[in-house]
Amino acid sequence: MENIILSPSKYIQGSNSLSNIAKYAKKNAFIIADNFVMSITKDIIKESFKKENLIVSFELFNGECSKVEINRLKEILKDKNAETIIGVGGGKTLDTAKALAYYSNLPVIIVPTIASTDAPCSALSVLYTEEGVFDEYLLLPNNPNIVLMDTNIIAKAPARLLASGMGDALATYFEARACERSNALNMGGGFPTKAALTLAKLCLDTLLADGEKAMFAAQKNVCTKAVENIIEANTYLSGIGFESGGLAAAHAIHNGLTVLEECHHLYHGEKVAFGTLVQLFLENAPIEEIDEVFCFCKNIGLPTSLEDLGVHSIERERLLEVAKLACAPEETIHNMPFEVTPEKVVAAILAADGYSGS
Repeated sequence: MENIILSPSKYIQGSNSLSNIAKYAKKNAFIIADNFVMSITKDIIKESFKKENLIVSFELFNGECSKVEINRLKEILKDKNAETIIGVGGGKTLDTAKALAYYSNLPVIIVPTIASTDAPCSALSVLYTEEGVFDEYLLLPNNPNIVLMDTNIIAKAPARLLASGMGDALATYFEARACERSNALNMGGGFPTKAALTLAKLCLDTLLADGEKAMFAAQKNVCTKAVENIIEANTYLSGIGFESGGLAAAHAIHNGLTVLEECHHLYHGEKVAFGTLVQLFLENAPIEEIDEVFCFCKNIGLPTSLEDLGVHSIERERLLEVAKLACAPEETIHNMPFEVTPEKVVAAILAADGYSGS
């Protein structure tokens, strides 16, 4: 079995980077974005393509990354002189752009307007039905050609989204470490490289060093060096780290928590943050490590207890439902370097919840 690392061909990050997008695209482009994102980015993109004497066309994204929406955009694309696809906005817009590019055999540029997850760099699109119900994972043969992060735009997003991104990124190192210990395969079907594991550790170190400072700035919608570092950690370091390092218990526990209606209002990274604490109890990590993660979550406003998740009534039967879903046969929790059972997961959830109240 080979060691495999996955990565976008080019990662670009900087203030007002969007104004240079045509210079990087070098081709006529088809842009998709939702109504709000279009209103704040369209003029910048048009001006950039005008400077480079390239053609650009725009289409509003309907809001759901579904096969119906992808097929609609494919039909519109046929009449355009487009040589590349550009997705601008949040996760569903970006996943739709990746899928559209794949089915149209065109390169894709991903332009996130928030830094709330590590998905932009990945070779994956999550497809839903028109009603918003999960449909399937579309595994793509390649990562995006370019990921472009305009820090000036991202800094204007709600601070909670940046914190959620840090919650998602927080799991990266601990899950990659577990996969390394168990010789589990990463998302590319190979073993993690040393480079991937090093980036995963750098991701954690960056979060601990700059996360709290970044939140002070994000709450004022300004971009400091700490915010720039966290944007890179949330997007690139975590993106390479999770895909090339592998997933383990934290994300599986996140998936288990989706069975609880009380958690539906939470962002992905908020649930992953609590899942990370649970994973640390599950693997009996040193108390110093648990304390460091706990304090980090507290300081930037991430959940550290069931109460924080909105679960006010702790019933073992309901937690067992969470644990059973987290331990489904195909789940990444089985990448842990020991056997995991639903009963062990319930115990770890209660221990993590108890630690928060101690």
